Amino acid sequence: MRLSALASNIQETTTFAKWILDIGEGKVGSLNDGDAIIDIPDDLLIVDSTDPIESDLFSRKSIAPKNEFIQEINERLLKLFPGAQQEYLSSDSLSHADFVHDNIDETLYSPDVLNGLRPSGMPIHKLVLKVGIPVMLLRNIDQKSGLCNGTRLRVIALGKRVIEVKIISGSNIGNRTFIPRMSLTPSDKMIPFIFQRRQFPLAVCFAMTINKSQGQSLSKVGLFFRQPVFIHGQLYVALSRVKSKDGLKILILDKDGKLTNKTSNVVFKEVFGNL
Repeated sequence: MRLSALASNIQETTTFAKWILDIGEGKVGSLNDGDAIIDIPDDLLIVDSTDPIESDLFSRKSIAPKNEFIQEINERLLKLFPGAQQEYLSSDSLSHADFVHDNIDETLYSPDVLNGLRPSGMPIHKLVLKVGIPVMLLRNIDQKSGLCNGTRLRVIALGKRVIEVKIISGSNIGNRTFIPRMSLTPSDKMIPFIFQRRQFPLAVCFAMTINKSQGQSLSKVGLFFRQPVFIHGQLYVALSRVKSKDGLKILILDKDGKLTNKTSNVVFKEVFGNL
């Protein structure tokens, strides 16, 4: 459906759409019921890059499987983006009731320790922004106005207490609004205590994880696989964000960091049993 909306070459679009659907159903390459290695067509590959992050990915919305790669891409591209930067530091504090209840030594968790935590779905302690860069909203603020978790925004102005942004995804594209600081508590069960972070609920979004890209329709997508996908249907989700075949480019590195045309596709066919 995403491809057919703007299709100019019907035959090419039909073939490309079938290839994506076949990947989603585990029909590409060898018999796939689990983790299989598949070949990516040459016309979709980035094959002439010495620096993956500053390659053709720069002109596209970059998508990768893991947060660690996304953070690296965002930090590099933010430095390359023109303009003065503004730093916003969070205020992090512990939930004292949690420590009293669980008899945890509160002195072990200094402000520096809390500042260094990067729980999934939370803004970082040191948020660096520039006017004009894309950012992603990390919390539901006003669903009627399109301000939902995962909404992409563009920074218009940087204030001390609020940040002015323009919505660039969803059904409210073009609307301007202001984002305030919020007190946020992570839901990450791997952290053995509860703490609160007061920060703007934003993340730099030159790149995003595959999971965060779900539901997005993008005109230009660059997939970066330094490591392969690892979840059922993840490759299908990544490939199906794009509106046309011409808008998709893929950069794949092998375990030695060399360019390759092979990557993993994880499909467990038992998932389709009751569909």
